[in-house]
Order: sequence, then structure tokens, then C-alpha cells
Amino acid sequence: MNAVDLGIPFVRRTTDTSERPDTQQLVDRFGRVATDLRVSLIDKCNLRCTYCMPAEGLPWLKRDEMLDTDEMNRLIRIAVEELGVNTVRFTGGEPLLRQDLVDVIAATSSLPSRPTTSLTTNGINLGGFAEKLVTAGLNRVNVSLDTLDRAVFKELTRRDRMQDVLDGLAAAKTMKLEPVKVNAVLMRGVNDHEAPELLRFCIERGYQLRFIEQMPLDAQHGWERSAMITADEILELLGAEFTLTPDVAERGSAPAERWLVDGGPATVGVIASVTRPFCAACDRTRLTADGQLRSCLFSTTETDLRGPMREGATDDELARLWQGEMWAKAAGHGMDSGEFAQPSRPMSAIGG
Repeated sequence: MNAVDLGIPFVRRTTDTSERPDTQQLVDRFGRVATDLRVSLIDKCNLRCTYCMPAEGLPWLKRDEMLDTDEMNRLIRIAVEELGVNTVRFTGGEPLLRQDLVDVIAATSSLPSRPTTSLTTNGINLGGFAEKLVTAGLNRVNVSLDTLDRAVFKELTRRDRMQDVLDGLAAAKTMKLEPVKVNAVLMRGVNDHEAPELLRFCIERGYQLRFIEQMPLDAQHGWERSAMITADEILELLGAEFTLTPDVAERGSAPAERWLVDGGPATVGVIASVTRPFCAACDRTRLTADGQLRSCLFSTTETDLRGPMREGATDDELARLWQGEMWAKAAGHGMDSGEFAQPSRPMSAIGG
């Protein structure tokens, strides 16, 4: 399935806003409205996952290139109070490495419209932060965990920190940062045999597991579609030990297709960005740690907010730049169009 199958053939980005309706909302040319803001707080990470970045890491943003606390809070406030955003997810890199994380979450949670807030993390520092995050007003967390085998974890992440992740998950559950969601990427010949074990682990502990197809967002640009474990393969691996039936609950703009496990109530999700794209229902807008707007995870262009903001732009001017970026959003990521180009920024710099 591709964007054409979804009724929205890939269309190139446009900068013409002459036909944009007179609304504050972040609408695009295809009738979608962005209400979910993904904020990358930092590009640094304390893991070196093989499918994300090289062992030596990457050239990180300099401090003066990143939005400071006040700048980050201002842009989030504009998105929520002026542009209709009602959900904010903090990502990275690893967001728990940003020193003012708790302050940014508290500022967001205290906005009058009280947006829903969540955090995507590798979980290593979560155990020590869970209580602070709850106090700041965070609603829930997503934690990355690709394996339950310590040796495989070390191989995949180049760090021997699996127990810290398990402790972080337990702390999140204790502090009721729920639903606690676990994100897993299966790698062929590495951890694909663990799919049923990961699901059993999550069900037993009350976590919600979501498998994610590996996407072409690695810094090395080494992704190959033929090597990717597809959604169909994931379901086949799980089906060997569980009975899966489609969840009839309305999916809406959620990226994961959900399946009832052995009749429910437990579920498992599969995010098939590559083989089963959900571009037609996308409601996301993205802000990077250095103040760049992206209308899509796979965008090859960005709109700068940091520069205009530091030059004295008003809230209205920044809002109009944001509206223009989203109006220009393409119909789909075009991965099956023959014209797809992998973004120059890796996932760690874009934010999940």
C-alpha cells in the first residue's frame, strides 16, 4: 500500500498559500489538520543504536544553535494557544538529557488549554526522573526496548544498559505514567525471533507494545527495504504463538494498527510507516531542537522559526510561518513514488 492507494497521490510541496482558508488551525491542502506537536528537545543520545547512528556518535548541535528554555516554551505556547495543537510529545535524541526538560514540561502542562503531554525515551534515565515528570504534569511515556536479551541489547545499542531500561519502565508504571507504551524495532537475524517474547513480557506487566517498521532515517543512510521486517512478517511471527484479531476501535490518526491478543483485552500495535502508510490521516507537526519546522518525518525541507524569533518576530508572524509550513505539506511521504529521497537529518535530530 502507498499514498496513492490511500487516495492521496504524492504531490510535491508548494509555497503558494493563496488558497489557504482563513483559519488559525494548521490545515493543509488535503483537508488534514495538525493538532499533534512532536518537539525534539535535543539531538544527543546516550545510546548508539546500530539502526540509528554510528558508534562514534554524530556532530551534535551547539548550545547557541538550540532553542533555549524561553524560546522553546514560547513556540509550544503559540502552537497550543494560537494554532489548535492539543497534544505535545517530547522527543529527541534522548530528551532526558536536556537539563531543562522538567521546566519545559511544566510550562506546557500549565497552559490554559492543558494539552495532553507525553515523552518518548530510551528509558535509561527514566527511573530517576519518573516522579519529577509526574510532578511537572507529564501524562504518559513511550519507551524504546527492542530486546529482552542483554547480549543482544548491547549489540544493538553498543551499551550494556538493558537493566536501566527495565527499571525505567517499572518506575513509569509505578508512577502511573500510563499507558506505558513500549516501542520495538525488529532487525532481521538479530532480534526478530523475540517478537512473541516481547509481547508476552509487555502483557504480563501491563505495558502496551508497538512494533515499528525500520524506517530510512539512519545517519549512515544504510537502510535497505529488502532487509526490513515488514508488518506482515511481524504479524506472522506473533501469530505463531498468539491469536490476533483486528481491533474494531476507531483508529483515527493513531499511527499504529491495533490487534486484540487472544481475544483481548490486551492489544499489540504495528506501525507500518513503510508498507502501510497512514499519511491520509496524519495530524502531526514537528519542531526540532534548533527551531526548525517540519510538516513530515520524511520532509527534505524545513521552515526556520529560530532566526525570525531571535530577530524580533511577533507571535502572529511566527504563527503565520507555521501555518505556511503545514499548508505546504505533501500528500504522502512518497516512499513508493520512485522520487523518494531520505532526509539529510537522521531520526535523532528530527525527533520521533
